[in-house]
Order: sequence, then structure tokens, then C-alpha cells
Amino acid sequence: MSSASISSQTFVLDAGQLGTGEPLYIRGDVRYASEPVEARPVLIFVHGFKGFKDWGFFPYMAERFAEQGFYAVTFNFSCNGVRVEDFDELDRFAHNTYSREQQDLALVLQAINDRSLPAAERADAGRVYLLGHSRGGGNSIIFAAEHPQIAGVVTWNGIARADLFDEAFRAQVAERGVAYVPNARTKQNMPISAAFYEDLEQNRERYDIVRRLTELRIPVLQVQGDQDAPRLKASFRQLSAAAPQHETVTIEGGTHTFGAAHPFDATTLQLEQAVNCTLKFLSRHM
Repeated sequence: MSSASISSQTFVLDAGQLGTGEPLYIRGDVRYASEPVEARPVLIFVHGFKGFKDWGFFPYMAERFAEQGFYAVTFNFSCNGVRVEDFDELDRFAHNTYSREQQDLALVLQAINDRSLPAAERADAGRVYLLGHSRGGGNSIIFAAEHPQIAGVVTWNGIARADLFDEAFRAQVAERGVAYVPNARTKQNMPISAAFYEDLEQNRERYDIVRRLTELRIPVLQVQGDQDAPRLKASFRQLSAAAPQHETVTIEGGTHTFGAAHPFDATTLQLEQAVNCTLKFLSRHM
């Protein structure tokens, strides 16, 4: 199906509002092969902490999986800080929490079930899979543990701990109400508010990613680059040891983004290896 013509359509979902009353939206895209006209398995791409639906490899990946017969869904979390491109609404980024992201994922799944996404007749709601990168991997594991409809999960360089920051950062948030994470690419300081930690404290058991992974009885594949950050390679080892029943693949030479950058110039050997092992895994379990 590699020569298939790919159609792409956008969508916007109402995601509620902030405490200030400002409306929130989930903006996304669906991609699918134009022919044949039939229901196909759904693959939802879940971006990470500083990610967004149009970052680097996400549009490319969505097309690649659409070529292989998936109804591919990419979307921005409602408080990921991106309205049009890059981080153009960082005020909302400060309000982001795992609970909000889990709620956003539920709204995307509900839209699939309600057949309210574009070309809904091409989406098989009985075969829904998640592919999460980095923090999106952790979110995918949590979501799948709470939604039996999810048929399988793939994580790319996923996290094992919901708290991404050290104690000094947490203390700074507690003292000032907000602290900032630098974005090396955009040169922006990205705000993290106390709401992030309040959500973690209130949902400590729910966001125990290692434990949630051990609970999953659906197929799970963890793909890890061996040139990723030491913290994430340690996460991979911890997750693998806790849930050896799930499949793992290590990509030699793979960085956190498998050598890809933003803007996306071209694919890489490591990215193609990650795509191919994911395709084989999904095909085998469908």
C-alpha cells in the first residue's frame, strides 16, 4: 500500500475551559488512504512534553502509517501551548496537567466512537491503538489501563515517572507558584505552575506508570533508542523489568527523536527502524 494516495482532514474538538472561562480546543488531523473505502484500524499519536502534532516526524509518521492501512490521528493536547505552530500560547501551557491530557485523550476517543471525526466511516472503533512518544508514552499506558477499548499500545522512548523534574524545580514552584523550563530550540521559557504538582499529588496511584503497565493485558511494545538521555534509558529498563511480558525493541544509535529534527528535513535510519518494528508489531496483533 506504499503507493496509496493519502487524504488529510483537520478537526477541532471542544475541550471545556480554563478556570478563567477561556475555552479550550483540541486541534487535530486525520490521515487515511483514499482507496479502498473501508473501515481501518485507528492509530492515535500521543505527543510528549514539548511536542505537538506538527512537530518534526509526526506528520511524516501519520502518512507512513496511513499508507499501511491505518486511520491515523494526530492532535494537540488542549494546553500544550500550541495554537497554530510552535509555542504561540504558552499561557495555556502553564495550566497543563496529566488529568487534562487524559481528559483530552478521552475526548478524542469519544469522537471516534461518536463518528464525529472526518471520514468517520473509514475508522474502525473496534481496533484502536495508541502510539505515544516520550511523556506521551506514559500517558498512553495510563489511558489504556483505564479504557478497555484500547487494543494495543506502542511507546517510543517513553517515561516511567510522571514527575519529569527534580526536587529543586519542585521547590521553586512551591515557593513562587511557577517555574520555567527552557526550550533550547525556540529559546522560550515554558511555565510549569503549581497545578501540575497538585494533580500529581491527587493522583499518585493513578499515575504510577510502572504499575499501570504491569496491569495491561493488551499487547504493548516499548521502543527505545540507545542514545537517548540516561534518565529515559533507565526508565526503559525499569519498565521492562517490571513487565517482562511486554515486547521491547532497542534501536541502535537512536536518540530521543531517532535522529529527526524540527522542522523535518528527511527521515533517518533509526526513525525507519522504529516505524518498521512498530508496523510489524501492530500487524501481528491485529
